[in-house]
Amino acid sequence: AAQWGDIVMMLINDEVQAEVYKRDIAPYLTEGNALAFAHGFNIRYQQIRPPKGVDVFMAAPKGPGHTVRGQYVIGQGVPCLVAVEQNATGDAMKIALAYIAGIGGGRAGILESTFKTETETDLFGEQAVLCGGVVDLMKCGFETLVEAGYAPENAYFECIHEMKLIVDLIYQSGFAGMRYSISNTAEYGEYYAGPKVINEQSREAMREILARIQDGTFAEEFVADCKNGHKWLLEQREAINNHEIEKTGEKIRSMFSWIHE
Repeated sequence: AAQWGDIVMMLINDEVQAEVYKRDIAPYLTEGNALAFAHGFNIRYQQIRPPKGVDVFMAAPKGPGHTVRGQYVIGQGVPCLVAVEQNATGDAMKIALAYIAGIGGGRAGILESTFKTETETDLFGEQAVLCGGVVDLMKCGFETLVEAGYAPENAYFECIHEMKLIVDLIYQSGFAGMRYSISNTAEYGEYYAGPKVINEQSREAMREILARIQDGTFAEEFVADCKNGHKWLLEQREAINNHEIEKTGEKIRSMFSWIHE
């Protein structure tokens, strides 16, 4: 946590915030101070319970820290969410907006939210789409081709490497812009195959994932694993790190001179 005046910014990992808060912050908070977060996890799931007399707000850039810094350095910014949980001084929103402006967020856009909404949608996006969904989709595609006898290198190019090309097109101009850039063959295949891969069973799994986030089950399990030395997380990390997809990817990426420049 970094402190500026009477504002304490909680910019450390979710799993260590409660301990640091209890040990190093709570004893020194006084009325009129501000406690700020970049993600709502610990407030949403009451791992941290601030006293009534302090402002509690969130300034959440929608991107990783190195991207926030990189965009700031070149005079741009990353879009941010802003939320106020406690407005003890009456100036919590002003302080939050000033902080966001200070990290460049005002150059990109600011959307008002709540700790609850930001936390639940952020966790769902990570689990069902951005990390869990996309990674497993690519992994399943890779495994399907390799099991069918195709070379791992071919499978990697088609199911992992080209993902960035498609996502970049969507990022720049939406689904329609992406479809403008791909072939009619690829677009036809999208409409035919997409609903078969991501079907009602997939949607039901997403609903279950969201329900676990909303009722606190995910948070309880995550916190318990953290207290257990990240045993389950580290087992999963080791398994994927030893997967053929990572070994193939390392070989493929070694050919890309622009990555190593």
